[in-house]
Amino acid sequence: MPASSKGGVGYFIMKAFLSILGISLVVTFSSCKKKEPTIEVAKEVSFYQPEYFPTPEYPVDQYPVTTAGFELGKDLFYSTLLSSDNTISCASCHAQTHQFADHNVALSVGVGGLTGTRNAPAIFNMAWQPYFMWDGGVNHLDMFHLAPITSPVEMNETIPGILEKLNNSQEWKAKFANAFGVSEVTDYELFKALSQFVLMITSDQSLYDDVQRGKAVFDADQQAGYDVFLAKCASCHTEPLFTNYAFINNGLDQAPADSGRFRITQNPVDFGKFKVPTLRNVLFTYPYMHDGRFFTIDQVLDHYDHGIVASPTLAPELSNGIPISDTERFQLKKFLETLNDYELLSSELIAEP
Repeated sequence: MPASSKGGVGYFIMKAFLSILGISLVVTFSSCKKKEPTIEVAKEVSFYQPEYFPTPEYPVDQYPVTTAGFELGKDLFYSTLLSSDNTISCASCHAQTHQFADHNVALSVGVGGLTGTRNAPAIFNMAWQPYFMWDGGVNHLDMFHLAPITSPVEMNETIPGILEKLNNSQEWKAKFANAFGVSEVTDYELFKALSQFVLMITSDQSLYDDVQRGKAVFDADQQAGYDVFLAKCASCHTEPLFTNYAFINNGLDQAPADSGRFRITQNPVDFGKFKVPTLRNVLFTYPYMHDGRFFTIDQVLDHYDHGIVASPTLAPELSNGIPISDTERFQLKKFLETLNDYELLSSELIAEP
């Protein structure tokens, strides 16, 4: 996490990101105001940190998850109230049945049937992410929620509009009072509640994780596939999160229609670069790439084997592709199966109320 988002609330959104969305919005946080709680704030609950995961990027010690905050965040996540026409929820594009990715469609559908421009990525293990969105346009989890809410092709709502709905509802106000001890809902509590729910969507119950804990071992094909992964994939898809969160051009197009990271930095060297996605639960989170162009793992492997398109910003390590034999392909797919977290699919803790 950049230093600006540690040791404080650190609400920073890149200027370029806001200009892309066409937002003219001043987000006013009330963290600096002294508030007299109306009721006792809910007790804290423990944030789960897998023992072999790195330190979270989100300051969970400074802003701990509470039972009431988590439950409120879950209610908000599954509520259509966050959209302008009350038809779209966060779960509409981040479904538990698909490991909190979209329902296996290339581009998500928002209010009024409008289609977005990028594939909706899975949102598990967000506590460890230093950047959000395919282009890294947001660098703090609390501000991540603003993007889909205000996007005209996603939820098409405004923060003032949501706050008006919440503050006009005695039921919602009571939930916020219980979670944060406030009598008036502000954007600060709204974003914090959503973050508290998302922070608890942790994927660490796959066979791979059992192996890391010494509770299981790979069979011969899985181990061979792991060796293929280490030789051909691990430099970008770093364990244990299976991403290094870097931005690379992986050779999809010679002249990309979507400029990727360049939209944020305006640096020509970033043209066509996108954030490396995680491989955890990869067999559930298709289609793949920022635009959802590939629907199978074999299509992805074909791309890296013989489909790399040269361009000025292509990652140098991909200039010759990543050749893979039929045997290696079979073995690698067997290893990727070990990254499936089936408990995440059925966890009642994060299921729709």
